[in-house]
Amino acid sequence: EGIEVKYTDEAIEAIAEVAYLINQQSEDIGARRLHTVMEKLFEELSFNAPDLKGQQIVITEEYVKEQLKDSLNKYEVNKYIL
Repeated sequence: EGIEVKYTDEAIEAIAEVAYLINQQSEDIGARRLHTVMEKLFEELSFNAPDLKGQQIVITEEYVKEQLKDSLNKYEVNKYIL
């Protein structure tokens, strides 16, 4: 869609940590969990992509936590996220 997405180092760590913790609390499906986490992370951006054409989006740790909070609550792993 012509959107440039950048990640902070903290965001990458948070994404990996969420995928790992959910794998620990539910069925361990390995890297497929990361794929699921990324889909959830990009739900809102994908929906709004046509309006964001040509923009640069920076994914931060705060954005990751906000977008994945329902998943974190569902698996009760939010208490493990620093």
